[in-house]
Amino acid sequence: MVQNMSDATPIIRRLGPNDTGDMRALIDLLGRAFEDVDYRDPPPVDYLQSVLGDPGFVALCATVNDKPAGGLIAYEFRKFEQVRSEYYIYDLAVDAAYRRRGIATALIEALKPIAAARGGYVFIIQTEPDNAAALALYGKLGTREEVVSFDIDVS
Repeated sequence: MVQNMSDATPIIRRLGPNDTGDMRALIDLLGRAFEDVDYRDPPPVDYLQSVLGDPGFVALCATVNDKPAGGLIAYEFRKFEQVRSEYYIYDLAVDAAYRRRGIATALIEALKPIAAARGGYVFIIQTEPDNAAALALYGKLGTREEVVSFDIDVS
């Protein structure tokens, strides 16, 4: 029996250095989801291989019927005051056609054993204050903290 898009179970896997094609597809999905032009011109293959080979970088891709449905990008921040790490979820998005099916939650759950194996103890994730869907999801999974962040240009 062939599953249709509405009842197919997503398959989540971590991308590695040999998955640059899948990483480019994930970058495209994230760019569309965020409507962000910075995602339109992905870096060269050798750079992607290097990033994907870094054990402190996590790219998870959820596929449904072999098509990218969502993804998560996280970075490990090793702490200095204790032997442990925090994981910053930098990007998390689900393609509009696959939303409201638990894929974002499944991606976060898939990150847990990866982070735990490397001494991770907490995830940090940010969203815009008006992103009701993200606020609802993250509110179910964790504790909200009020913070102010700044972007400081290096030049």
